[in-house]
Amino acid sequence: MTATAADLTVASLLAHGVDTLYALPGVHNDHLFDAVFRAGEKIRTVHSRHEQGAAYMALGAALATNKPQPYAVVPGPGLLNTSAALLTAYSMNAPVLALIGQIPDGDIGKGLSHLHEIKDQAGIIARLVDFSARVKKPEEASQLVARAMQSLYSERPGPAAIECAIDMWGRKSADEKIAPALTVESPAFDEDAIKDAAKRLANSKRPLIICGGGAQGASSEITRIADMLQAPVLGYRRGRGVLSSKSPFSVTLPLGRELWGEADVALGVGTHMLYPMMQWGMDEDIQVIRVDADKDEPARIHKPAVSLIGDAQPILKRLIEVLPSFLSKREPREDEMRERHAKMNRRYEKLAPQKAFLDAIRDELPEDGIFVDEVTQMGFAARLMLPVYKPRTFLSPGYQDNLGWGFATALGAQDARRDVPVVSINGDGGFLYTANELATAMRHKIPLVAIVFSDGSFGNVRRIQEEQFGNRLIASDLANPDFVKFAESFGAAAERARNADELRGALRRAFKRRDGPTLIDVPVGPMPSPWEFILMPKNRGV
Repeated sequence: MTATAADLTVASLLAHGVDTLYALPGVHNDHLFDAVFRAGEKIRTVHSRHEQGAAYMALGAALATNKPQPYAVVPGPGLLNTSAALLTAYSMNAPVLALIGQIPDGDIGKGLSHLHEIKDQAGIIARLVDFSARVKKPEEASQLVARAMQSLYSERPGPAAIECAIDMWGRKSADEKIAPALTVESPAFDEDAIKDAAKRLANSKRPLIICGGGAQGASSEITRIADMLQAPVLGYRRGRGVLSSKSPFSVTLPLGRELWGEADVALGVGTHMLYPMMQWGMDEDIQVIRVDADKDEPARIHKPAVSLIGDAQPILKRLIEVLPSFLSKREPREDEMRERHAKMNRRYEKLAPQKAFLDAIRDELPEDGIFVDEVTQMGFAARLMLPVYKPRTFLSPGYQDNLGWGFATALGAQDARRDVPVVSINGDGGFLYTANELATAMRHKIPLVAIVFSDGSFGNVRRIQEEQFGNRLIASDLANPDFVKFAESFGAAAERARNADELRGALRRAFKRRDGPTLIDVPVGPMPSPWEFILMPKNRGV
């Protein structure tokens, strides 16, 4: 017997195709890191400067690849420092595996004040993930990794966590077998429900497709159904890129709301449908068909006419097979949709400053390049106006919408996708949440391009105080470093762009560098409010 719980864990990660561990080491996990070292070049460690950086990097890598991405940190404060990223992974259904240390096995739950001890750590973890377990004997380690990996893609996809005590990692196992990968079983097709959905869609006059993050793996199927039905496809944030922005049927939020008001049948794929159902309203003149991985999701807001449970790609593939039996030739709507886009683009002229910068980014970023959103004035506009051409190339934090997630998440996306450029947009407020990870980018030569739009304030907070609270400003102004000098102090490339044309040139130079990060500081003033295009009133059931 030579294999320890740590050895079996690492071997099991390798058996599941994992080749990278995002981490911040510590004494509770010493045996784990020793096992990683002994695995040699089979698995590499990307170590961050803060635990939140490690977890956000794992999140970014998972979102960019849809492959399992683990991170490892110590218990207590280490775990809590990753909790925002783990919560975001849960809300985005991202395949992140957290490996969390623990105090000595026999003392868990006794309140003895061990280093990093926290009351009911397992209970805290369980509220942030879909699957969690603790290694109670070394023989369990491999099987628990297999179960955790299975859970990442089962039913409601999402993160998993494994705890292991400081004295458990190094214990020898009586069984050194590596558990095989477990099958991810999909629910059997409900053929009657698929046929019902096909009939309703075929009989619709004004169909609308609404995509969320759960549709990212079904791009070709969505594209085909949209063509068959001549149906517009609404993708906002997590649904961007499912249907290419080159298609006249690809719409974002404000035009999607107009179409919702006209639709007689709506097909929701991998989306909570919060905006349409709760903000824009429901009535008896619209039938809703839902495709969801989580069986509890469809009826949360409004019970749909048809519910299809399982992975979107095979369900929609089967729907494509059934539709022609009921579908008659439909009048083309391309010209109508182009006219509606032109009208909406005239409305977007109110956001001209943001659009100029976004145009510069889009022109320089290749079609398969990845854009990582942030909670900033440019981010709000990008969700509406930035063209997106491919799945998994627009990363947005979903309903958590947590300020400061972007830079470290983008580092993970760029680390995992070294084959394409990645752009991270940031406000000066959000950037400093994880700006210390410039050190990580330098250490691991991650060629991320980070743009900081610096206006000296938490811009959205300040606008609300100005407009809704009589200009009583509080806690919204910022004191910033010189961002160019800040980046250069790490050894990173950096420059300042004062307008969209200068940003265009800076991006062109930055994308040619592939040996480390680049920061581009863009000083800006207050920008036009995007909220009339996001928080819109009901247009059904009013």
